[in-house]
Amino acid sequence: MTALMIAALGALMVATAFLSGLFGMAGGMILIGVLLMLMPLPTAMVLHAITQMASNGWRAFLWRAHIRWRPVFVYLIGCALALGLWSLTRYVPDKPIALLLLGVTPFMARLMPKNLKPNPDSIWQGSFYGFICMGLMLMTGVSGPLMDTFFLGGNFGRREVVATKATCQVASHLTKLIYFGSIIDQAATLDPVLAGVAIAASMLGTTLARRILEAMSDAQFRTWANRLITTVAGYYIIYGSWLLVVRGSVASF
Repeated sequence: MTALMIAALGALMVATAFLSGLFGMAGGMILIGVLLMLMPLPTAMVLHAITQMASNGWRAFLWRAHIRWRPVFVYLIGCALALGLWSLTRYVPDKPIALLLLGVTPFMARLMPKNLKPNPDSIWQGSFYGFICMGLMLMTGVSGPLMDTFFLGGNFGRREVVATKATCQVASHLTKLIYFGSIIDQAATLDPVLAGVAIAASMLGTTLARRILEAMSDAQFRTWANRLITTVAGYYIIYGSWLLVVRGSVASF
């Protein structure tokens, strides 16, 4: 990868980490979409995992006083179960399928019956969402839209949403790194220079967002977060569908 491309990716990582630092979401979803356009899926997953571990780990540290630890531990139970299942199958999806799954999941969560609406304080829901989100992470690279909807469904303040979700994401992306870096048959490797740029850019973007998050109200946070999720998810549905149509057209000739 050229120096210019590494610099461009570094700028993108600062921007997406800033977005995630502001809303606790969406930045990783945008980043994985770009990486999937530029790289083979396993390589994109490994780079994304390193970037998001740095971004979420630094964000969790900055907001550590607001972490709700019980939902974190319950969520990780579901993650461990999902990793065990996926390690048996070693499934790696095609890019169009990954993009469509990215786009569909937040709408699926919003259509759930009222008595099943996301509740981060529920033990069984935390385990269930942990299992589903980790499975989605291993298929698409992110579980952001579904996890975002899950944490926004509770009575958490904006700082608690950002801090608790970031803590869960560190473990999720570490699991993804292990899966795509060593478990699957076509395990990926990564340029250490690019990995270093990714870590530094993620920490910078996260730090820049902190002051703006402090100035927002909880109502503003939830309104803009939901709008952002809907916009990005809609784009991936359109893009993934377009890739499927193009592939079908090529196959027919």
